[in-house]
Amino acid sequence: MLFDVTKNITIASLFRFIKRWWLQLKEEEKVVEEYREKLDIKCPSLKREVMYLSGGNQQKVALAKWLCSKAKIIMFDEPTRGVDVGVKVEVHQLMVDLAKQGVAIIMISSELPELLAMCHRILVLRDGRIVADLPQKEATKSKLLLYAGGGDMTSDEGG
Repeated sequence: MLFDVTKNITIASLFRFIKRWWLQLKEEEKVVEEYREKLDIKCPSLKREVMYLSGGNQQKVALAKWLCSKAKIIMFDEPTRGVDVGVKVEVHQLMVDLAKQGVAIIMISSELPELLAMCHRILVLRDGRIVADLPQKEATKSKLLLYAGGGDMTSDEGG
């Protein structure tokens, strides 16, 4: 967060921009500008420190960092917490697009509607252990709450 937008986006993949022991600043800036446009990152300058951007734009910069790294697995931890509805829709669409491109998405969220809408499979953890593994078609809000709260679907309390 202390770095500017450019360094935040490229730090995880800096090796891509080094040729003959020199950092290729023009190439780095070109790639960052592409992510700025693709993700609609609103900032007055690529040299602006990320900590001064809105929460939604900070999220987008963090996402751009991992997209730039060409990661095959991306973990989203509360990806839409604290962002407005418009940014939430953008983030969800980006996750869908990444999945279509073959990127594995792991999403951690405390928002049950988000999990139910976005996930093909939901794992419920309690006390550091997986207590339920539900495909999307079997997952319901009540089942997730029951497992998260310590209930057991095989007992009388689960029905």
